[in-house]
Amino acid sequence: MKALIINQLNALPDYTDFNPALPAAGEVQVAVKAAALNHRDVFITQGLYAGIRTPCVLGSDGVGVINDRRVIFYPAIDWGDSPDFQSKTFRVLGMPENGTFAEAINLPASNIYDLPEHLSWEQGAALPLAGLTAWRTVFTRCALKKGEKVFISGIGGGVALMAMQFAIAAGAEVFVSSGSYEKIERAIALGAKGGVNYKEPGWEKKIKEEAGGFDVIIDSAGGDGFSLFPSICNPGARIGFYGVTMGKV
Repeated sequence: MKALIINQLNALPDYTDFNPALPAAGEVQVAVKAAALNHRDVFITQGLYAGIRTPCVLGSDGVGVINDRRVIFYPAIDWGDSPDFQSKTFRVLGMPENGTFAEAINLPASNIYDLPEHLSWEQGAALPLAGLTAWRTVFTRCALKKGEKVFISGIGGGVALMAMQFAIAAGAEVFVSSGSYEKIERAIALGAKGGVNYKEPGWEKKIKEEAGGFDVIIDSAGGDGFSLFPSICNPGARIGFYGVTMGKV
């Protein structure tokens, strides 16, 4: 079998031979049909992630086959009993456990689910980590309601795109930001009501004038721009964020 393995930091992973161990108690071995890349995988190769060990097979997302059953992988290992917060032993598939960038993977039997028939291998593989992060931010934490106005920053990111599509499907009015006009136009083509380039001075005033204020804000950047969000919030608004790629809040 082959796998994409990180052996050292600040270097490309190696595509090399890989022989997974026999499944432990409670685990199953699944033949991987497709896997998806997340920015998390890039951060790990750069040493920008906690708990890195080498060697390790990267990859958090994937789909596969076990006993002729098409399955999708749930990437949250040992989340715990509460839907509100993770356990102390929670971790994401693909570090420190071996991940999906291999021809086969051992997973807890509780972490595989039937892949919906309407999804291709590639579509299914792209869904889990970004989709779950977006769903949890939009609905579990921010409790989005139909008819509310939502502002999503950094619309070029995978989670942001998922969050936008979920919010639109739930009946919200979605506005976005990006440093790329092309990405803003693409988001509008997918159903967003409008957008603003965050590189423009006074972007927060422009988007508030266009939308009239927001009930939910979804962010992954943090940094200096985060301090502007209260100025575009409606009373009772919720701010959900799942990353700080631009710096601390």
